[in-house]
Amino acid sequence: MGGMTDRTLISVTGEDAEDFLQNLVTNDVTRTRGGGIVYTALLTPQGKLIADFFVVGQAEGLLIDAPAAVAPQLFQRLSMYKLRAKVALAESPLQVRRGTGTPPAGALPDPRDPAMGWRLYGEEGGDDGSDWDALRVAAMVPEWGRELGPESYILEYGFERLNGVDFRKGCYVGQEIAARMKHKTELRKGLARVRIEGIAEPGAAISAEGREAGTLHTVAGDSALAYLRYDRARGALAAGEAVLRLEDPAGA
Repeated sequence: MGGMTDRTLISVTGEDAEDFLQNLVTNDVTRTRGGGIVYTALLTPQGKLIADFFVVGQAEGLLIDAPAAVAPQLFQRLSMYKLRAKVALAESPLQVRRGTGTPPAGALPDPRDPAMGWRLYGEEGGDDGSDWDALRVAAMVPEWGRELGPESYILEYGFERLNGVDFRKGCYVGQEIAARMKHKTELRKGLARVRIEGIAEPGAAISAEGREAGTLHTVAGDSALAYLRYDRARGALAAGEAVLRLEDPAGA
């Protein structure tokens, strides 16, 4: 496993590397030319999330920076799509460092939100000890295994706001579903930030006037990320003994 213990890096090389990923993922990977970075996702044909990850431009080919927990499934799905494309997939020996202070030479800004700091790819991994959960909650950035999972629809989790989807690029797997959700009048469910009065644990069911309204996820101090039905999330919400109040729905 490359980099931080919760990340796996996959190299994508060969003359078709860019076109290969461009035809599969939600964002425009041509933006990585010259060493750039994009945040993106691979979806099922039904528009559900397989994995969210970064794609980084390299001197030769591209580098995928993915959650370790979903990297085997991502690798398997990419291999399935490879067919006759002139592409090689391999686990990379590079590692990733991240931090929020002054970025070291060669570091790339996290494309999701400036508050998420920088990422540096090289021989050393680790981070600077920033409180990543607090940063994610404040910036409403979901994480695989916490908010995000294999049933997620990316627009419900703010991927447009987080620069994770490009509606102007060409076709990709699951595009029709994502485009349909984009052009609906409004999303009925999705990521939100809530204020907690009391003690509530991640995974707690959220109710509104006795009706199921969502699930609590990452908690940081008296704020948390939650997945909510927006039509039921007006006024006071409850998670066990705690009272929750909606701070900010992500929407798109």
